[in-house]
Amino acid sequence: MYLVLKTLIFCLISFSSFSNDLKVRVNVGKIEPLPIAIADFTDNNGKVSKIGRLISSVITNNLVNSGQFKNTETAAFIAPPTSPSVKPTFSDWTPLGIKALVTGSVNELNESNQIEVEFRLWDIVAETDMIGLRLTVDKNSWRRVAHIISDETFERLTGDKGYFDTRIVYISESGPTNNRKKRLAIMDQDGENHQFLTDGNFLVLTPRFSPSTQEITYLAYYNNEPRVYIFNLQTGEQELLGSFPGMTFAPRFSPDGGSIIMSYSDKGITDIYVMDIKKQKIKRLTNNSSIDTSPSFSPDGKKITFNSDRGGSQQIYVMDEKGRNVKRISYGKGRYATPVWSPKGDLIAFTKMLKGTFYIGVMNPDGSGERLLARGYLVEGPTWAPNGRVLMYFKQNRPNDKNKDPSKVNLFKIDVTGFKEVKIITPSDASDPAWSPLIP
Repeated sequence: MYLVLKTLIFCLISFSSFSNDLKVRVNVGKIEPLPIAIADFTDNNGKVSKIGRLISSVITNNLVNSGQFKNTETAAFIAPPTSPSVKPTFSDWTPLGIKALVTGSVNELNESNQIEVEFRLWDIVAETDMIGLRLTVDKNSWRRVAHIISDETFERLTGDKGYFDTRIVYISESGPTNNRKKRLAIMDQDGENHQFLTDGNFLVLTPRFSPSTQEITYLAYYNNEPRVYIFNLQTGEQELLGSFPGMTFAPRFSPDGGSIIMSYSDKGITDIYVMDIKKQKIKRLTNNSSIDTSPSFSPDGKKITFNSDRGGSQQIYVMDEKGRNVKRISYGKGRYATPVWSPKGDLIAFTKMLKGTFYIGVMNPDGSGERLLARGYLVEGPTWAPNGRVLMYFKQNRPNDKNKDPSKVNLFKIDVTGFKEVKIITPSDASDPAWSPLIP
């Protein structure tokens, strides 16, 4: 199946003067959401249109679901904005406690199936505009425009890059517990624009996005033999990298996308290997009688985190890119698995198992500062948003819970503060998510 990306045509990007006074600071622990107002986008006549309301609705959902913003309903507006070019009366917004205001317009261009979208972000506290953006796109790309506006707003108000103009690839599951049909699927980060990439005729597992391109690598079983593929989402082309009968965990890309790192078993010993994609040459990095698996590169490519039982129990380790200077970093109670380095390099996410309960947590690269963000009967597979501030993972219901389907598996995302967990709605059960970089 081919996946075609629609290209946005940017006619004008204009940045106006902005204030540094309004910022959201993300710290450990619960944060207080910033009060924000997102007005419905209007047309040339200052009237709210259907597509304008849809765009503002997507922006609202993106920002509120990030956990860092609290939206004010449009019914509370004293004077709803009619155009992003008109300076608002700031005194109308201050009594509502609003700190930032998003205004916008969307106009259909004659006989071209294109729309011109303009938005402006206003700092109510400093009484000035922070950023303006105008662009012309295909009408069917209105949802992506909303994600781009959400990213611009998020970055200006938090200081972190946005993550809304991204996608999630995952494993779609259906059927009975003893005969699950698993297909490769992809969607926008908010669960929209869902597509299946494989037909379910063969088992697929653990897809992983390249951090630098719109490519994924995944593990597929063909005639019961594990094979590693690379799937280019822009062209729809797939490339077989090879068959690995001892594959124990799906590969991940290096930061530059030029190689993949993986683990597989040879004669009962599981070690970590790195493979140059172009040359298809494999180099062994660990050589230990224990089980070394689930490797992940640091964003600079100089270090690798992985889990191993070489110390007697399953724990997280860090080594350099050549497999040297191995150091254990997890020392809490329980077992640790699936470490994944944050794109910012400041945290490592992991799965923890303790007394029959699974957790998703984060720690500093030296093992300090461990924090548990989510828990459940089975909670696994953390993946980072490209800004390194949001995690996605999957949860499965407890088998003996009479009130829930024990085979039910769903995706969730949460801010690294642990403040807001959001369930992602998918057409069927979903597991093993992987977050894309920002769409170019």
